[in-house]
Amino acid sequence: MAKVNPFKFLQEVREETRKVTWPSRRETAITTAMVFVMVAIAAVFFLVADQLIRIAVTFILGIAG
Repeated sequence: MAKVNPFKFLQEVREETRKVTWPSRRETAITTAMVFVMVAIAAVFFLVADQLIRIAVTFILGIAG
């Protein structure tokens, strides 16, 4: 097994990070906001779906309380 030179490795890592296209602050903020909105929409959807399933199961089993 070949030995790895840690200094060469770090140099290659730095070279690769220079090639990365980093998002701007605005792009990051917009994407973050979109994630929060989608999480909120998903939470409401699953809340409604859960309540509908609960009502249906309660009705079918006849254990309305």
